[in-house]
Amino acid sequence: MLTETDLQAIWLTVRLAALTTFILFFIGTPIAWWLARTRSWWKGPCGAVVALPLVLPPSVLGFYLLLAMGPNGPVGQLTQSLGLGTLPFTFWGLVVASVFYSLPFMVQPLQNAFEAIGERPLEVAATLRASPFDTFFSVVLPLAKPGFFTAGILSFAHTVGEFGVVLMIGGNIPGVTRVASVQIYDHVEAMEYADAHRLSAVMLAFSFAVLLSMYLRRNQPRKEA
Repeated sequence: MLTETDLQAIWLTVRLAALTTFILFFIGTPIAWWLARTRSWWKGPCGAVVALPLVLPPSVLGFYLLLAMGPNGPVGQLTQSLGLGTLPFTFWGLVVASVFYSLPFMVQPLQNAFEAIGERPLEVAATLRASPFDTFFSVVLPLAKPGFFTAGILSFAHTVGEFGVVLMIGGNIPGVTRVASVQIYDHVEAMEYADAHRLSAVMLAFSFAVLLSMYLRRNQPRKEA
């Protein structure tokens, strides 16, 4: 049986992943749309910045976020001036770090989905005098729905599996920042291998189910109009 602290860590992990994914939909969609449509020279550098968490060690990203959100960092000074205190070692600090860490898992599938639409549907919408706003919500979003599904699944699953960034930013505070990956680390460090195995098995089954749903959805035959 899972312990009470295990269940607490799982619930915190799900909350973190769900909130991060929700925020990333609003942040990642315009970024992905701009990257898919622009011909600016800035596309390359901006795309590289978005993809940086894919290759950057989590501890490096966590370290610089910790400096930025700390009491002497620009973000930390801003939050303190607003009366919000500092973000490190809080749940919202984990959310901010997770948004940065999982950003490419939202942006890249959406960018691929937007690029796959092509120019023809947009040109047809323009001939019907649809505004860019109407075109995006009436044409682009329905055609890119599989991309949104994939982006949401990957962002959620990637956030669930975080360790280095959340440990650097959130530490190990029960009920506040101790997510499932950190809880497993605690079990192993205390040589509680049975508890570590049970929690790891739950996370393994959960991650497999989430990814399986994505691949099954991707392999479904499209309905013909």
